[in-house]
Amino acid sequence: MNILQICSKVPFPPKDGGSVAMDILTHGLIAAGNKVDVLAINTPKHFVKLEDVDSEYKFKTNYKLIFVDTDIKPFEAFCNLFTSESYNIIRFFSKDFENQLKNQLIENQYDLIQLETLWVTPYLDIIRQNSKAKVVLRSQNIEYKIWEKLAEDTSNPLKRWYLKILSNRLKKYEYKVLNSFDAILPITEIDATDYKQMGCKVPIHFVPFGIDLSKYKVDHSNLEKPSVFHIGAMDWLPNINAIQWFIHQVWSKVTQKHPNLKLYLAGRNMPVEMLNLKVKNVVVVGEVADSHVFINSKSIMIVPISSGGGMRVKIIEGMSFAKTIVSTTIGAAGIDYENEKNIIIADSPDEFAMAICRCVDNIKYADDIGSNARKLVESKYDNQLICNKLSDFYKELIQS
Repeated sequence: MNILQICSKVPFPPKDGGSVAMDILTHGLIAAGNKVDVLAINTPKHFVKLEDVDSEYKFKTNYKLIFVDTDIKPFEAFCNLFTSESYNIIRFFSKDFENQLKNQLIENQYDLIQLETLWVTPYLDIIRQNSKAKVVLRSQNIEYKIWEKLAEDTSNPLKRWYLKILSNRLKKYEYKVLNSFDAILPITEIDATDYKQMGCKVPIHFVPFGIDLSKYKVDHSNLEKPSVFHIGAMDWLPNINAIQWFIHQVWSKVTQKHPNLKLYLAGRNMPVEMLNLKVKNVVVVGEVADSHVFINSKSIMIVPISSGGGMRVKIIEGMSFAKTIVSTTIGAAGIDYENEKNIIIADSPDEFAMAICRCVDNIKYADDIGSNARKLVESKYDNQLICNKLSDFYKELIQS
């Protein structure tokens, strides 16, 4: 099959969970015998110079990046309040990108077009006008649910009011386009069920995040044990809120019992207030040169997220490195885990603190959870098996 993958941000080199989830499908579909072209929006937040990208990858994927200024602009956001459009969506529309897409569709005959996330769905009309290919939505989240939860968790009345407007408009848009595709590929079975409840009538094919385990080698040569760490894109509001909650509600409870234990915070685009954080035994690392090296060097991974949908890519990555992971129920949603066998679930500050302390006090307990986590990934999240099944689904979809 000849596939065009349209991405809402640069998928390669992968620098966060979203881009990793896009990139792993690219490689898996190619390995399954397909030709995959990649066309991506080059946003200011994830900007990459095309000349800096690996030449082999560029040749293999016919890689094209089109700059689109998706930054939030206060004046535009204010004016948008007097329209009925979703500001989250219109920020990703660009005539330059549309023209590039149109030319690519005219010059190439694609069998299938894979839209990566809701943010590139405004280009659906130009696709339908210039291609007979089947079009699928690869959904990493049901987006409006994230914004609803952010609004619910916000104490500032003005901010809550604005977030409710954003979530309501996004919800209307998400419902409106729901049956505009030839299929939807949710990343979790929970999202698949939600799509059906929303009234989805097109085929739904569950495609979890997969791992190429050959690239995830467990290495204890530089392990600091015990230690606690978080890694994630720190320009994503659920991550920011999660770490603020953990530091203010949980960390002091942990250090009362283990005063020498250190917490390491890593991630790209670390906010200034985080970089300037002065809390005992908290080390703000910021962006790391190699996330695999960093994860291997620490022992207890925390995912204290209280909002968000889809599947947390960083949890699957942490599991593949046999890390002991403590997560909220929301953070671990969509993963086929067993609590206290291959992950630890904690939702309140006391539960979270107790879980971390238990891992520090009982090394065997923590190690067993990490070992079982790796086994879970090996059995259920092998990327090539996932992509082979996806390729078969695409063949059936095209024939139908």
